[in-house]
Formats: sequence, C-alpha cells, structure tokens
Amino acid sequence: MPAVPRALQRMPLHRFRTALTALALVLFATVAARADEKLIRVGYQKYGTLVLLKGKGLLEKRLGALGYRVEWSEFPSGPPLMEALNAGAIDFGSAGEAPPIFAQAASPNLVYVANEPPAPQGEAILVAGDGPIKTVADLRGRTVALNKGSNVHFLLVSALERAGVPYSEIKPAFLAPSDGAAAFARGSVDAWAIWDPYFASGERTTGGRVLANGEGVAPNRQFYLSTRGFADANRKAIAETVAAIGEIDAWAKDNTEAVAAELAPSVGIPAPILTVALKRLSYGVTPIDDATVADQQRVADAFHRLGLLPKPLKVSDAVWKPDS
Repeated sequence: MPAVPRALQRMPLHRFRTALTALALVLFATVAARADEKLIRVGYQKYGTLVLLKGKGLLEKRLGALGYRVEWSEFPSGPPLMEALNAGAIDFGSAGEAPPIFAQAASPNLVYVANEPPAPQGEAILVAGDGPIKTVADLRGRTVALNKGSNVHFLLVSALERAGVPYSEIKPAFLAPSDGAAAFARGSVDAWAIWDPYFASGERTTGGRVLANGEGVAPNRQFYLSTRGFADANRKAIAETVAAIGEIDAWAKDNTEAVAAELAPSVGIPAPILTVALKRLSYGVTPIDDATVADQQRVADAFHRLGLLPKPLKVSDAVWKPDS
C-alpha cells in the first residue's frame, strides 16, 4: 500500500475528509465528461478536401460545439479506406466512384452521405508520348497499370467497352500509385490509368500522353461516406461535417495556389504540378441525387458484368437520407 504523503499526515481529519471529497468530485466529473464525450473518426487521403479540412481545424471547431472529439487516420487510397469503414475502424471518409461499390458489395452498412460534382478531367489513361499506342483500341494485348478497385478501374473498364475491347484482352497490372508511376516511367507497362495529383505528376515527369480521360467515359465523382449506424445516431455531426466540407470547398475553389502550397509537403509533389491538378477538380459538396445514383449504378453494373462483383447490387439501397 503506498505511503500517505506527509502533508496529508499533518492535515486535520476534517480537512483531510474535505480534500478527499473534493478529489472524488473532480475524478467523477472527469470520468463523466469522458463518458459524455462523443467521437468521430475521419479517414482521409493525402490529397483532397478532407486533408484541407484537417489542416484548418475547422471540423474540430464545428463539432466541438456539439461535444465531439475528432480523430484522423490517413490512407493511401480509397479501397483501404473503405475497408476500414466497413470494419468499424473509422466513421466517415471519402473515396472515388469504384471503392464504395466494392465496399457496398461487402457490407450493407456503408452509406453515401454526399458528393462533389463530376471532375472527368482529373483522371486519365497515360501512354508514352512517342509510343505506338494511339487509341484505346490499341491497348488490346497491352499491360495497363492501375490501382485495383479505385476510381480509375472504372475509367479503364468503361473506355475499353466504348472502344470494343474486352477487358479480358488487356493485361492489368494492379499497382499502387507510387509503384505504377515507377513502372510507367521505366517502360515496364504500356499504359497507366491514374488520378490526380499523380496524373499531373506523371504528365510532367515522364512526358506521358493522355490517351483518354474521364470526359464522356467516367464522371469521376468524390463521395463522402459513413456507416448507417453512425450516420443515423449522429445526424447533427454528419450535417456539420458536410457543412465544414462545403466551407473548405468554397475557400479552395478561389485559392488554388494557396491550396497547392499547403498540400505539397504532405503529398510530395511540387506546388506548380499540384496547381495543374487542382484546376481539374470540382468543388461544391451536395446531397446524393438521382443522377448521381444512376451514374453509380452504371459503375456497379459494369463491374458485375465483368464478374468483379459476386452479385448485382442496388446503389440506391446505400443512399443515406439527411434530415430535411
């Protein structure tokens, strides 16, 4: 048993009891405050609105007023972020078109909360600037690097379909962006399907030529997602989070160079290259509408036709309805 401090040994009994009572009240208040404290765990990637939101501390201010604490977790891309959401490791995050499709197929708990407008120029299939590949049809029999299950997976699938080339007749090389960049730079792959800012970096550093981007092929939306249980139980927090995203969007739209300077250290891409990428982004977070659901359904149907989804899924089942 630990020794009683001398100061307490010399303290009169009535004062000792008063001190113990005060200490007990402080401890009780601390425990009660922690029990009442609510938490939102946000998953983000190195590039995009959420990393800006984290840097500005705006979400902490908005949600702090509601009694929430915010925890941030960084992910290299959308697919692992969606896996974390399904596993209950985070409560809110963002991803492109394809990752939520695979996540919904794995769990009925995932829900779409909001989205950014389409940004079809922000993703592309790159080929060597002086190479023999001139059209998407020329990819037949070629090796294409891409991040499996990411937004550019659908870009590639959709572009091939439009060119009349079966997906089975290309050789996909599933590589993370950094590995895809290295493989493309040394000529180990014939093409690279990639999104910004890695797309802008690849153009600048390798002299890659755009074979096709998302225009007329893939909308390239950014989605904000949660789990049904968390969203339903924390409606005000979700609403405040979306409002904070909208506030950051409004600032970023008119401050491209400042955003590039802020993101450059964490992304590892020079600010002038990031500026190119940021100008291809879209801004203005909105609730999920029917047109967006229809576009996402086309993504789901395309992956099911290819056998990449085990069964059909209905995207509208995963759309969360905010309070009106």
